[in-house]
Amino acid sequence: MAPTTTYTTRTIPRISLANFTTRIPEITTQLLHAAETDGFFSLTDTAITTPEIDAIFATSEAFFALPDAIKSTVPFTHQNVGWEKRSQVRPSTGVADQKESYQLQFGANREGKWIAEEALPGFQGSAQGFMRKAQGVSEMLMLCFARGLGFADDFFVKAHDARRPECQSVLRLLHYFEVDEKAGPLPESYYRAGAHADWDFLTLLFQRPGQSGLEICPGREVVTSFGMGDQWTKVDFAPGDIVCNIGDLLMSWSDDRFKSTFHRVKAPTEPDDYYGPRYSIAFFNQPCADCEIQGLGKKYPMVTGAEFTKAAMERNFTALRAKKEELGQKVANLEGSARAVAASA
Repeated sequence: MAPTTTYTTRTIPRISLANFTTRIPEITTQLLHAAETDGFFSLTDTAITTPEIDAIFATSEAFFALPDAIKSTVPFTHQNVGWEKRSQVRPSTGVADQKESYQLQFGANREGKWIAEEALPGFQGSAQGFMRKAQGVSEMLMLCFARGLGFADDFFVKAHDARRPECQSVLRLLHYFEVDEKAGPLPESYYRAGAHADWDFLTLLFQRPGQSGLEICPGREVVTSFGMGDQWTKVDFAPGDIVCNIGDLLMSWSDDRFKSTFHRVKAPTEPDDYYGPRYSIAFFNQPCADCEIQGLGKKYPMVTGAEFTKAAMERNFTALRAKKEELGQKVANLEGSARAVAASA
């Protein structure tokens, strides 16, 4: 049986990017503190307006409203682009997330993975425009983190250069399926998104206020596998805010000074939870395939962006295989117990 979730209230740092060029030292100090102690923080007063966020959500909903037969014309690939539905299995649960998603990129991987213009007029232009806005906010944060860690100002920006075909950064549109509140208790394995830490540099997350479910468990506090027995905190969004979390890549570049944070989207179970269709949008700052990754302290060997990505995928597959074997053994034990009971009856 999955452990009962214990909740605690944590204060998530809220950082303003207003007057950025004149406040870089102040913002850098705030970002470094948040990265070291929380792994999660929210941004306000950014260059992305609330109407622009509302517009990309409308674009996202229009895509997911298309028939599956049309969405399947841009299927998900190992290059992390395209549409998938109930296919992402987290090692923390061993079962598929109850969602569908559409991954979009700047670089060469995106070729042939845009939904046809006649299927959804204006989609590509809207999505690319929002991607550029998210990239702009990301580059502000990259400048601050570079200064805070002692790298050249443009070091991280170059490593995530959206103009290069090697860029792997991803805009991910997400749709979590509606849950019938009257259908009774959900299976213990039902998560809209199982517990995980992102492996990228930094993730920018956009969510509609009122669509609850996002929860965090800061990495420095985790003592159990995927935080399953630790204390979690529910995350609420202020309108127009962007919630950010540190990924494994920035953790590596900081020589573990920063810590990536476990987070999940829990299925609704309480009367006050949000049971309707849930939409969110994530922008993952992922390294160019040929960039070189190593902290100034050289705690870890230098690897390329492609090698870092491959290693992250291999860790995920190894953990997933172990989880499936664990679940298979539990089923076998239950079946064995049932046979023993039947034989003694």
